[in-house]
Amino acid sequence: MAIAAELKEILACPRCKGELEFHEEEQKIVCKACKLVYRIDDDIPVMLVDEAKPLES
Repeated sequence: MAIAAELKEILACPRCKGELEFHEEEQKIVCKACKLVYRIDDDIPVMLVDEAKPLES
């Protein structure tokens, strides 16, 4: 099961409110502006800045 298209449309980065890139096969959501990676647990986005990891180049 994947993240619903409706949810993808309304999700934004909690830090900068910017656009996100969804990498569902890797279970992550990327904000290039903030250089943060948010995880996806059981098809549920974990959009907590404190739990985000830095984006590796």
